[in-house]
Amino acid sequence: MSEYMEKHSVSKMIGSPPGYVGYEEGGQLSEKVRRNPYSVILFDEIEKAHPDVFNILLQVLDDGHITDAQGRKIDFKNTVLIMTSNAGAENIIAPKRLGFASHDDAKERYRFMKERVMEEVKRMFKPEFLNRIDEIIVFHQLSQDHMKEIVDIMLKDICRRTLTQMNLKLTVDDAAKAYLVEKGYDEKYGARPLRRAIQNLLEDGLAEAVLDGQVKAGEAVTVTKGEDGLKFLPSEVIKN
Repeated sequence: MSEYMEKHSVSKMIGSPPGYVGYEEGGQLSEKVRRNPYSVILFDEIEKAHPDVFNILLQVLDDGHITDAQGRKIDFKNTVLIMTSNAGAENIIAPKRLGFASHDDAKERYRFMKERVMEEVKRMFKPEFLNRIDEIIVFHQLSQDHMKEIVDIMLKDICRRTLTQMNLKLTVDDAAKAYLVEKGYDEKYGARPLRRAIQNLLEDGLAEAVLDGQVKAGEAVTVTKGEDGLKFLPSEVIKN
């Protein structure tokens, strides 16, 4: 929502008033919902938006409709609004709590962290806005088990692209996946370091193997963990 930090950016959502440029185009929010009322709309990092944007959302959340710049009533009753926020993120990364932690108090630590996050949410957003939200979900910190699931999702996309674009059937074994998780896991920064690790270690390594002639188009390649990093081993020729 960094594009909606200025006061005049409200016109982007509901359209420009008469006499201004873009009056006939409609708003980015109102026009899309008018054409597709059964929609799911995501407002990412909602805390960055201008307060006037929250005033528009108040009417949407309370009345279920808004009126755009052309006087048309836009119905949001069949629309799902999802808003994300980084409010209290420092409490998720490193919750400040005195005492010794044990392995069996994960629920208690989550409860403590959620209380600190909700305190920050209540400080950052007005009560009339929070009262109109159906549910607030506080996510916990990503663990290495979560990262293993994320790496599987990312690798599926890479394997699909290498097959369609390079005619390479890529298979990544468990040792290589564990190596990527080890290099890409950072409890403070979430999954973004994992994406960079996959780009630097897997994608760049595969590109170098292709340029060196170690891997050729039409081959099935197994990615495994070697002594100095990932190894790309051609196993067989793909049969069309």
